[in-house]
Amino acid sequence: MTPKEFKRLYRIVAILLEQGIDELVPAQYQPWPGRLARRSLFWLKNRQQGKSRGMRIRLAFEALGPIFIKFGQMLSTRRDLLPPDIAEELALLQDRVPPFCGQLARSQIEQSLGVSIEALFDDFDETPLASASIAQVHTARLKESGREIVIKVIRPDIEQTIEADLRLMTALARLVSRFAPSSARLRPVEVVAEYRKTILDELNLMREAANAIQLRRNFLGSDALYVPEVYAEHCREQVLVMERIYGIPVSDIAALEANGTNMKLLAERGVEVFFTQVFRDSFFHADMHPGNIFVAREHPENPLWIGIDCGIVGTLNKEDKRYLAENFLAFFNRDYRKVAELHVESGWVPADTKIDEFEFAIRTVLEPIFEKPLSEISFGHVLLNLFNTARRFNMQVQPQLVLLQKTLLYIEGLGRQLYPQLDLWQTAKPFLENWMREQVGPKAVWNAIRDKAPFWAEKLPELPELVYETLRQARSQQRQFDHLFVEFRSHSRRQGQARYLLGTGASLLLAGIFLITEQHIEWGQVSLAASGVCWLLGWLKARSH
Repeated sequence: MTPKEFKRLYRIVAILLEQGIDELVPAQYQPWPGRLARRSLFWLKNRQQGKSRGMRIRLAFEALGPIFIKFGQMLSTRRDLLPPDIAEELALLQDRVPPFCGQLARSQIEQSLGVSIEALFDDFDETPLASASIAQVHTARLKESGREIVIKVIRPDIEQTIEADLRLMTALARLVSRFAPSSARLRPVEVVAEYRKTILDELNLMREAANAIQLRRNFLGSDALYVPEVYAEHCREQVLVMERIYGIPVSDIAALEANGTNMKLLAERGVEVFFTQVFRDSFFHADMHPGNIFVAREHPENPLWIGIDCGIVGTLNKEDKRYLAENFLAFFNRDYRKVAELHVESGWVPADTKIDEFEFAIRTVLEPIFEKPLSEISFGHVLLNLFNTARRFNMQVQPQLVLLQKTLLYIEGLGRQLYPQLDLWQTAKPFLENWMREQVGPKAVWNAIRDKAPFWAEKLPELPELVYETLRQARSQQRQFDHLFVEFRSHSRRQGQARYLLGTGASLLLAGIFLITEQHIEWGQVSLAASGVCWLLGWLKARSH
């Protein structure tokens, strides 16, 4: 460990102690050197006496800096692992980071693009429009068209900082796993590894550009969601250039109401956008928190969502989509048996799971929820409770389902904030029923034929040749089979003769031994000689195969 890393580790430990995080570890899991050190004068005392454990953990993440803040934000979505009080506190983490020097941002952009700012852009503003832990955003105009743009640039040397903090996080996770066996369910090492992949992916802005281009293409011409245009020719791993948008932050309720926004329709469109991304496109924006969502000022009676920051997206395969849709519809109908069977069929829980027990567990958790009016039921929390129940039956956490659950919680929270009377179930059920009709029945058959038609048209001229080749191979295989059958019959006949001679030889051998013992020596010798001849002939027959 380098002196710099040791200093950072000391700072992390000091913050954890000052926030009283050490007191959250049960005494039986504290090593004796730690218990002894806590009684010394050099031990840093808890400065957050009287505050809840969730608040102490949140304050510790805030004090540790931007990388840990993003880690806490990610943890807040893992409600399948954390107690509710801690998850809710971590959800309050805000990524407030001071901007870095505008001249440094200019230098970083020019280094990535290989030309000066003035060669490509006009009106570059060195004062950032926004700043976060990974990157910050500057405004400018495209020189060739005059269009307003934003330029997102990665913080200088942030990768080295992230790598150093990730190494320390991994070391701390291993310590927790070793000295706090009760943390096994939380899987700290695996969670840090998952975070490592997520945050390193965010460092590559080409990935974000590709995601935004795909999402924009999926909703081109839509009156529900708009994704700003990305100027791919100017994008690099550390620089992203995209259209500047002027929208109202979705969390600014007062501004939306002042603009005359149809709040009910806006909330319903949020639900529509989510289910369209998941079930139509199998490609969904998985970071739709309020900071990444705006509402267009134009046409407030027909409100349009605007989505930015596509660094994190989720995908689902056909099987997951179908099972999810069937699960949701089974929820609506309170068919818990169907929910249990779907989990087994999908492979989300082991095949040897007892359906009756699983159904009873699901019913026990969900039935009290459904006693409430549908408009008061949280769809996201129903899904969360289901996953928590399934975990007791050894359900492995599915990464794509965790992202889906997180996104659904975001969308539902935004929808209820915009329009508290939103009935998510009533809004979602017709969409899911229509989608299921398109997956089965005549329409699904027609869609499959239409999708495969170009392939069949390409292969049709080859069909006669393929039929002839298939028949020729079948005839050749028939000849080979006939030849093998003849050989098999001949082999069986020789084997039968060999077995007969060996059996006769064995009988004569026994008879010879018996006759010799009875003093009929001559006949015994003849019998022994005959047995030898039979054995020899049998061996030769067997060898002749």
